[in-house]
Order: sequence, then structure tokens, then C-alpha cells
Amino acid sequence: MGCDSISVLARTLSGVIVLPLLAACSAGRFDDIDEFMAQKDKSAAENFGFIEEAPSVPVYEPFAYAATTERSPFDRPLDVDDQVTRDKRAVVKPDLSRPRELLETFTFDSLQLVGSLRRGAIEWALIKDAEGGIHRITLGNFLGRDHGKVTQLGPNFVSVVEIVPDGTKDGWVERPRIIELSAE
Repeated sequence: MGCDSISVLARTLSGVIVLPLLAACSAGRFDDIDEFMAQKDKSAAENFGFIEEAPSVPVYEPFAYAATTERSPFDRPLDVDDQVTRDKRAVVKPDLSRPRELLETFTFDSLQLVGSLRRGAIEWALIKDAEGGIHRITLGNFLGRDHGKVTQLGPNFVSVVEIVPDGTKDGWVERPRIIELSAE
């Protein structure tokens, strides 16, 4: 006998031995499933044509949210000073016909105070923009996108008052901001 005939004989014998064992293991394994399916078929035949009533759905009541008359939940609560400022909002509004200055193209947070200069009675602050340019400003100059006007210069700060919308139609409010001397 050659190697090929021995391997064929071994495969045949293993098939003859393994197949009866597998058949013995699987016999009766699915009896419980077959019984369950038979019960379901029987109950379906008995209840043919019967449909359970759909559960009741609660009636939807719409909620009208009128946030325009309330303070935004993201704003800090108003104190007395803010109420006075709010009452003056009809007086406060930006001059939209004024030509815009170069530093008004940058956001306020992207500007940095990097130094100050004084020549005689004139003071200047040196402001670094987001692109790395250095600009000289003085009292009355504008910077930031929210109509920020320079109101005070110090050796290590620049005080600015911005005019921002207050969330109402044509309403504006002043917001003080400070740029402090940068350590960079």
C-alpha cells in the first residue's frame, strides 16, 4: 500500500467513526424548540383575525417659549449698574458711517498690548495684531470688531469701551474691556 491509499483509508475510517457520534449528539437537541414553535402555531391559528388594540398616546400640548422678553440664560444676571446702562441703550449706538480703522478687522481677543510710548504730552500704546504686525494707537482710536474705542491708556493697560448689540431690535449696550501688557 502506498502513502496515498493509507491517507484515503484513514479519512474514510475517521468519517465512519465521527459521523455516527455527531448524529448521536444532535439527536433530540431541538425538541424544546420544536415544541415551542408548535404551541405558537396553535395559538396563532386560534387567534386568527384578532388584533390587540393599540395603546393610547397622550395628547401633545405645545409649549410657546417667548425668550425675547427674558434675559438670556448665558448672560450674567443684571445688577443696578447694568440696569442703568440698559435704560440708556436708546442713546448708545455705534456710528456705522464712520470709516473703519485697520485694527477693527481683528477680534478683540486676538490683540495684545506689547508696549507703550510717550513723546511730550502724547501717549501711544503698541498693539500686536493676530498677524504679528505692531500698531501705534492713542486715545480715541478704534479696535476690535465691536466698535471698541480707546478711552484710557496706561503703561501696562489699554481701556476700551465696545458697543455691542444687547439682543433686542436696534438695542446697543456699552461693554468695557481691558487689554493688559503681554509678557511675550
